[in-house]
Amino acid sequence: MTEKMAKLMVSLFGGIGGALIGKYITVFIISLMPILELRGGLIAAKLLGLPAVESFIICFIGNIIPIPIIVWLIEPIFKFLRKWNFFDKIISWCENKAHSKQEQIETLKYLGLFLFVGIPLPGTGAWMGCLIAALLGMNKKKTAITAILGVVLAGLIMLIFSYGILGLVF
Repeated sequence: MTEKMAKLMVSLFGGIGGALIGKYITVFIISLMPILELRGGLIAAKLLGLPAVESFIICFIGNIIPIPIIVWLIEPIFKFLRKWNFFDKIISWCENKAHSKQEQIETLKYLGLFLFVGIPLPGTGAWMGCLIAALLGMNKKKTAITAILGVVLAGLIMLIFSYGILGLVF
């Protein structure tokens, strides 16, 4: 699914004009997005023909930017947005989704968070992991550090997949 979404994003952005800097911007934007994150960014980078190391760095930065925002600010943001019915429904959906996955983190705490963020499976990643940790009231600093380390693991796994296995196919 992530590969299909990455392909769609690449075709939508078109590497922003096909210029090298545009391709890097495309990969960076994909890495910022929930669901796709670094995983989708690295697949897109490979599809755009970008080098692995530079792509990893750009995707890593794009994926960790939302972490402190989610960890420190998601609860006040949710509280503020709940004033409007439209946002209340979206927030409730996000919270329900997070609660449905919280068992994966709750029992192992920070190791669980690391594995949840670091093992690239559908429905996991830094966005959801940090949301769950925030809703569980986990230590914010430890959560941010653990999530960043999880992004590194996910990046290494996806680098092997994108530039190794996927590289053999394309």
